Amino acid sequence: MKILRTRKELREFSREQKEAGKTIGLVPTMGALHEGHLALMRAACEKCDVVIASVFVNPVQFGPNEDYDKYPRRFAEDCRLLEGIPVDAVFHPTPEEMYPEGYCTYVQVDGSITNKLCGAQRPGHFRGVATVVTKLINLARADEAFFGQKDAQQVVVIRRFVEDLDINVHIRMVPIVREESGLARSSRNMYLSAEEKKAACVLSGSLREAKEAFEKGETDVDILKRLVSERIEAEPLASIDYVELFSFPALQPIRKVSETALLAIAVKIGKTRLIDNVILEGSQKAS
Repeated sequence: MKILRTRKELREFSREQKEAGKTIGLVPTMGALHEGHLALMRAACEKCDVVIASVFVNPVQFGPNEDYDKYPRRFAEDCRLLEGIPVDAVFHPTPEEMYPEGYCTYVQVDGSITNKLCGAQRPGHFRGVATVVTKLINLARADEAFFGQKDAQQVVVIRRFVEDLDINVHIRMVPIVREESGLARSSRNMYLSAEEKKAACVLSGSLREAKEAFEKGETDVDILKRLVSERIEAEPLASIDYVELFSFPALQPIRKVSETALLAIAVKIGKTRLIDNVILEGSQKAS
């Protein structure tokens, strides 16, 4: 597995793969890898000849009071996991390499897909995501890029700017990977104490109950959201940031679930903010 630390090295590696007629799969990550990330890597290996993973804690997608400085960084362990897949190359630049002195260009996605959910709670977040993903896709010359369903709004945003900017890459969404308890795997789970980790299971538990109600015939959005909220509010360590239900992938308000919809939540367990979601399959399935 090659370790690439500069944009020049990544461009050269990608050029060599293209000249050899190979397809390239890109998996952008911020490191602190877990089984959810590895599922993305495996999906990329199935679809593409060559897989490039990025490990880069992107400063421009963090707000001033967020956890950029303490975000877990464990590159040696990440490399061990990536070699076990195996991934062909890992791109691990510094912030100064990605955003050198004088850098002033950003990708801004406006409209109804970014002014809600995490976009409403984290101003500027998707500007940072869109910018770094655009740079990574271009540098890697990726044919396909892989992202997790846990960040479903992110997938919608990325697909939007890829289409709008005529970027020739296919964006694939990979299902959420969960721990045995049901907790969605996340790098931020390592912030949780044993008590908080147990309490965090309320996220997946509340979504599971709402999905079961939907499958039994409940389609009223307010009722489904209330089922989730009441379950979470019963957990003393939990504090709700949002509980929302929108059409998917358009992310438009609905009153009844008649077609495919996204039930998404953000909850603080202690000081740690976690997100989770479930897709309610209506008459048209999301891909």
